[in-house]
Amino acid sequence: MNCRCLFASLSLTLLATIAGAQSPATKKSKAPPAKAAPAPDATEAELRKIMVEDDTALDQIEQWTIQAQNADGPTAPAVRAALQLKINARIEEIRKRYDDFLTRHPKHAPAHLAFGSFLCEHGFEKEGVKSWETALELDTKNPAAWNNLANHYAHRGPVRKSFDYHLKAIELSPAQSVYHYNFGTTVFLFRKDAMEHFSLDEQQVFDKALDHYARAQTLDPQNFTLASDIAQTYYGIRPPRNEAALAAWERAFKLAPAEPERQAIHLHFARIRINMGRFDEARADLAKVTHTNHQVVRARVQKTLDDRQKKDAAPPQTVKEPK
Repeated sequence: MNCRCLFASLSLTLLATIAGAQSPATKKSKAPPAKAAPAPDATEAELRKIMVEDDTALDQIEQWTIQAQNADGPTAPAVRAALQLKINARIEEIRKRYDDFLTRHPKHAPAHLAFGSFLCEHGFEKEGVKSWETALELDTKNPAAWNNLANHYAHRGPVRKSFDYHLKAIELSPAQSVYHYNFGTTVFLFRKDAMEHFSLDEQQVFDKALDHYARAQTLDPQNFTLASDIAQTYYGIRPPRNEAALAAWERAFKLAPAEPERQAIHLHFARIRINMGRFDEARADLAKVTHTNHQVVRARVQKTLDDRQKKDAAPPQTVKEPK
């Protein structure tokens, strides 16, 4: 099921990574191929076709948006206006396809769910949420409906309702990595609400979030962006859990797809080791960062290292007592 309005959009409002890493891209769940899957009936096939066209239109709109942003010169206003008309027409075309389908199949829960995601994607949030609510009324066993509404409540409130909806999604589909990730992120971001809602202290709330992050990683162990995003959450934990943070970044390092990503993680290693007073190791990490894109951050971390090492090496000042 295509439920695009997932919680990944919120996740990295958590913290800015010192290395400018990408925000986590939550992977769409895909069911394993069935050995003898029955052919979908005409209704399901029609909805699937609309959803494929929806995805295609989204890609087209993204390209047109980029073209509009890059338009330059005296013709730029006209180019942008023309592209906006194309975007609006494409959105309206897909919307009519969903409207027509739902007019003929008003109790089709998956269609309401997909339509809600389409509406949210294009800025019609109020209507999209209403469509998700309809999907949930029609099928209370659909975890994606609980998840999407949980994400909405996390953004708009009430946050505590979001906790319960996330947990319901997990109850219905415990093997879905993104549901654990979304719940962990909501708990982490809204710690005060989580403390009151679950009767926990702050450290226990951190533990609860990290537990669900760990479950998400267990279910999706090869997802680099998931691993790096989880590692970044340790910057928000006080007092610092430096050893656990290093272990989290080491997991991400093993999954890094290329050298630029690995070098970015060395910056994280260095920053944590500076906080731990392990200056030689931090310096060795920084020596491995040679990529052009990381030099500004590298210089900043290097200065932090030099200042911290100088401060720790300085003899303690003696305070003269007044005579």
